Amino acid sequence: MSVSGALRARRSCRSFSSRPLEQELVDDLVDRARRTPTAGNSQGVEFLVLDGPAAIATYWDTSLSGDARSSFAFPGLLRAPLLVVPFGLPGRYLDRYSEPDKVMTGLGDGKECWSVPYWLVDAAFAAMALQLLAIELGLGCCFFGLFAQETSIRERFGIPDEACAVGTVAIGYPEPVGERPGQSARRARRPLEEVVHRGHW
Repeated sequence: MSVSGALRARRSCRSFSSRPLEQELVDDLVDRARRTPTAGNSQGVEFLVLDGPAAIATYWDTSLSGDARSSFAFPGLLRAPLLVVPFGLPGRYLDRYSEPDKVMTGLGDGKECWSVPYWLVDAAFAAMALQLLAIELGLGCCFFGLFAQETSIRERFGIPDEACAVGTVAIGYPEPVGERPGQSARRARRPLEEVVHRGHW
């Protein structure tokens, strides 16, 4: 499948089969996703990979309380056999931009010097790559934010304070029977003429 085909086929899958993914497949997905661009080749994106029933159960127990789970709109999402959380590590970028070939940018002086925090941009690139790679393989995927749960996930899985999450990517074999599309799926895509500004805004 081409990149164009994967983009056309990509939809947020919220109902998965509990069928596990082979370890080799999981490793290959993450290995390929880590090859997306990083500013200055800082390689400051790392991944929390949860691909066993116990680890996935711990993730949901930590991020979705029993009361919230009983009314959760997408119970099939909880069956995804793989959850990947890409993190950007600012320190790797600050170190890289303090090296002789980058020091003149001033970006090694602190996180506040970055008008755009590229550790988050690069982690988002990796999250998008994971989704396209999953689609290419005929798998389903769904990206969702951590929001208020980030602190509890960080504490539960021993994630360093400096690591910044962009969200979680759920991956697995889709089980569309009975899946309810999210309300956002009803929104029409804006026409190209509305989003492209040729020559000036």
